[in-house]
Amino acid sequence: MTDLLRTPLYGLHLELGGKMVPFTGYDMPVQFAGIMAEHQHTREKAGLFDVSHMGQVILRAESYQAVAGAFERLVPMNVLGLGEGRQRYGLFTNEQGGVLDDLMFANRGDHLFVVVNAACKEADIARMRAALEPDISVTYIEDRALLALQGPAAVDVLAAINPAAGEMKFMDVATLDLNGAQCWVSRSGYTGEDGYEISVPADQAVDLARALLAHDDVMPIGLGARDSLRLEAGLCLYGHDMDEDTLPAEAGLVWAIQKARRAGGEREGGFPGAQAVLEQIASGAARKRVGLRPEGRAPMREGVELFATSEGGEAIGKITSGGFGPTVGGPVAMGYVPVDLAKADTTVFGELRGKRMPLSVTSLPFVAANFKR
Repeated sequence: MTDLLRTPLYGLHLELGGKMVPFTGYDMPVQFAGIMAEHQHTREKAGLFDVSHMGQVILRAESYQAVAGAFERLVPMNVLGLGEGRQRYGLFTNEQGGVLDDLMFANRGDHLFVVVNAACKEADIARMRAALEPDISVTYIEDRALLALQGPAAVDVLAAINPAAGEMKFMDVATLDLNGAQCWVSRSGYTGEDGYEISVPADQAVDLARALLAHDDVMPIGLGARDSLRLEAGLCLYGHDMDEDTLPAEAGLVWAIQKARRAGGEREGGFPGAQAVLEQIASGAARKRVGLRPEGRAPMREGVELFATSEGGEAIGKITSGGFGPTVGGPVAMGYVPVDLAKADTTVFGELRGKRMPLSVTSLPFVAANFKR
């Protein structure tokens, strides 16, 4: 435990009674008041999350266009067409078309700002440096924290500190003064709710967090509720719901690949695994990520094998994420099944302790998104 890294908010987590656990090499809070209470508070008001363990990276060259053109060699997204002050969801792919990580990238005028997952950040940064340097400078930002303020009250809370936050639209990015700190703010998040992600200088992070938590509608939220919120929202967790053996079409992420990079687009392909990715989009995937609703109240969790019948036969897939959905009021899960079993209301069976229990295939998300459009 002594070799775990700590975010700039570590001391505040202890002060607030956070239950700390190891997570991707960091000592992080899994809960404060309790997962159920934190989940419901975020859905109803606003929750503050510490996501400083994620990797913040700046890509810079003589122009944004130069950076964007180079970055398109690594991702199947339209980076060149991204407007200034806007961000997109992206994917790193391998030569087989599998997903190496998912990420967010933003056009900040004279540079590209990229946020990658904590578990993958060393590999992602090495990948970017190997592919882009020396023409593109790749700078890992170690002196900034990252906060997420999520929930329907988030806009009022942040706009009370800086009214410009209230004018932002979903996926806008801006530099805002928040509590005296120059913050890089995006209107986005990982809960399905309206909200913001805020990159703040590390030495000002605790003061900003205290200012946000001083609002009656804001409470601190740990990793437990972050996971249940994103599961209800039908959002992938890298390393669980997708990995290097999962192609975007299988994971239901074709929406993230803009027309410019698809077959017939003005910049078709040109990214790792393009042939496999585009062929699967055209021909269809053999399996598909789906929502699953177990019968009864008992959750079915990651790793549970799925079967087409209540007895006999080989496994047809497995659950990749599962737990109790507080907003749904029952267990929810995601997993992969053959495409012919992916239709809503199809019954499949999960094997628990040698007994097969029914699950109903359902569309995603379990809880409709509440983003500010």
